[in-house]
Amino acid sequence: MNSPSVLTVSDDLPITVARPVHSGKVRSVYFLRPEDSQRLIQERGYELAPHSDLAVMVISDRLSAFDCLWCSESFSGVPGKGAALNAIAAHWFAAFNDRSLVSHHLLEMPHPMVWIVRQARPLMIEAIARRYITGSLWRAYARGERHIGGVALPDGLKQFQRLESLLFTPSTKGIIRGIPGVPDTDDAPVSPDALKSHYGAFGLQSEAQLDECVDALRSGFATIENELSKQGELLVDTKFEFGIAPSVAGGSELIYMDEVGTPDSSRIWRRQDWERGEPKEHSKEQFRESLMSWVSDKDMLLDPARMSERSAYARDNAVPDEFFDALSETYAAQAERILGKPLSTIEKPREALLDILNEQFGLVA
Repeated sequence: MNSPSVLTVSDDLPITVARPVHSGKVRSVYFLRPEDSQRLIQERGYELAPHSDLAVMVISDRLSAFDCLWCSESFSGVPGKGAALNAIAAHWFAAFNDRSLVSHHLLEMPHPMVWIVRQARPLMIEAIARRYITGSLWRAYARGERHIGGVALPDGLKQFQRLESLLFTPSTKGIIRGIPGVPDTDDAPVSPDALKSHYGAFGLQSEAQLDECVDALRSGFATIENELSKQGELLVDTKFEFGIAPSVAGGSELIYMDEVGTPDSSRIWRRQDWERGEPKEHSKEQFRESLMSWVSDKDMLLDPARMSERSAYARDNAVPDEFFDALSETYAAQAERILGKPLSTIEKPREALLDILNEQFGLVA
């Protein structure tokens, strides 16, 4: 049975919206009515273009891996996961503000499970930056691939080795059709040349905006990497997502979207483990590794053609509780290391966040 502090259903809240709720793997997005967006911009003093549209993002404790949702024997979500991810990402967004990087979508976090955000038109790109050769990058390299992300990698690299320069390996967010060399599947690899030649298909307004996107990826990565380094940690790889939103100055601007620098979107190692040649995952990757060891048919988890079979397996098979327990501890520990303080346990998150959205924001129907 779930703890009352675990929130798994987040797309049925009685929030006043302009159109249907978007229910993602982990977050649900409530698109606010124009009149509520304009009212909150004035009442809350958000420094936005007056015609900006806002949304409420409610994170859950659901666990997605290999594009499937997983449950354990006792839990349908990982205790403390959502609040940890929200707090960590909000910390990095604040660091981006301090360093005057490009803007982001987060306006306010009135409850540990809730963000008030500016809406943006998402780019159809998952911008993945890699500093070390591991995971899918290592698997491709071990198969003999030497041109990855449009970059030629030399022979002789070892697993877990630090790369001389940050590697940008973009993939599609959703299905992009009609681009030579890009498969019609989600998460398909995209070369920088294909991005430049077909930038409009990915939602970019110009080739120069693609350069801005790459610069934002590099500066965001460097910000997180440098801060983690002070704590003896290594940012191994991470994912950024970007969108286009109205600018206060007029026109539009590139902004960071989704989450940044969390244990869900990043691999994080302790430096001392890496120096011993035995890096250990302190991210959701540890669950993927546990799952790979637990499932007898590993190919089912990795083969995109077996997605329906994998989804059915995840639906019908609960993983051991210790997988969720270990991951819960990882999220809590990582949040404490980054924030410098432990997170509080959230009791009855659904009731608490609705009270706040009603009393402070006037958004509950």
